[in-house]
Amino acid sequence: MLLFVIKNLICRTDGGYEIIVTIQVGRLKYAKTHEWVREENAGTAIVGISAHAQSLLGDVVFVELPAPGTCVKRQESIAVIESVKAASDVYAPVSGVILKVNDDVVNSPELINESPLERGWLFSMQLDDATELDELMDGEVYQDEHDSAFS
Repeated sequence: MLLFVIKNLICRTDGGYEIIVTIQVGRLKYAKTHEWVREENAGTAIVGISAHAQSLLGDVVFVELPAPGTCVKRQESIAVIESVKAASDVYAPVSGVILKVNDDVVNSPELINESPLERGWLFSMQLDDATELDELMDGEVYQDEHDSAFS
């Protein structure tokens, strides 16, 4: 699977710069429970929640993520996202081992609302079986099922 990444260089007024990375939404795979997966390389993947899911949750105020090294099974509840409206479980869209969590999201949960498909990712994982990705929906099917705009 190829992932197209667009990088933009932004010059700041303080003389520094930032590289903004935009992920092509069509390259993500989605679970029915609203998690997305972006396959990286060497059997690893990044996981987050969809723009649709974050819009249903409202303002996110707390995130509890699994510890690195945790073994997870597909469809297992592995994290919690709390918003001003409700608390919601996050389910493993595929089986594997958690490699890294996004500490930025833990420290600034609002990133999930601001950038659910980019800066608001939750964790990376080593896949047990990459063929499980074939059972997930592509972006077009997910969008059709949930009739929502991607942002």
